[in-house]
Amino acid sequence: MEQRYATSPEQIPGMDTAGLRERYLVQDLFADGEVKAVYTHHDRVVVAGISPAGEPLTLPGFPEIRSDNFFDHREAGIVNVGGTGTVTVDGIEHTLTTGSCLYVGRGAVEVTFTSAGDADLARFYLFSAPAHTAYPTSLVEAGQGTTRELGDPLTSNRRTLNQYIHENGVRSCQVVMGVTTLHPGSMWNTMPAHTHDRRTEVYLYFGLPAEARVVHLMGRPGETRHLVVGDREVVISPSWSVHSGVGTASYSFVWAMAGENQAFEDMDGFAIADMR
Repeated sequence: MEQRYATSPEQIPGMDTAGLRERYLVQDLFADGEVKAVYTHHDRVVVAGISPAGEPLTLPGFPEIRSDNFFDHREAGIVNVGGTGTVTVDGIEHTLTTGSCLYVGRGAVEVTFTSAGDADLARFYLFSAPAHTAYPTSLVEAGQGTTRELGDPLTSNRRTLNQYIHENGVRSCQVVMGVTTLHPGSMWNTMPAHTHDRRTEVYLYFGLPAEARVVHLMGRPGETRHLVVGDREVVISPSWSVHSGVGTASYSFVWAMAGENQAFEDMDGFAIADMR
């Protein structure tokens, strides 16, 4: 497990491109036959890529979180961004097609991951935060959450947002999670941009052609920076940072938050004319 320590907005102006990418961009999270994880000290979030190839993979406890089992003091949302696979939670199997989401609550002991076949491996993306209570494991099929249609083709940001884990859907202690898909011809996500000083948000971009990229904006609205992001790469967005992007092709992204509350509308918006 890689560790990344929390940062403040005052550090951003002094960072070069390599420094920004080292702190906020997670690459190569998915490796065949491996569980790879990153622990960020922003709201104690853990993200992981689980890529079973052949043999099942079991989620370990990790020495860095000082628990015998990963879910002793945590909860997680898991979205499959690869081929069909199965997540088995304490003996109960849950089949996840591409884009489906599984919530696993505090107290789960043995969690294993398998791919349905070798030709198109499952790629399970896990987002976890500490939990002080337990909620039941719940599966939401792709596209079956609370759906919102946002944006407009005239502003190149027409998109479908599926809320999976949230206060009016699958219940959790603090994780909020969903998937947004850009319509063909639309490239902008989360514009107008916003922050929410009460929660860390993490984006996993997927469904992006190999030669395409997303230019992800981050930093304070009055002094933004950018990251050039490829398919199945993750951006850690601290609570003080905007999080918006434009792609060279249409794409999807998993958004997930943890922090002070679960209110989806708790945003501090900024007009594009006020951004720098």
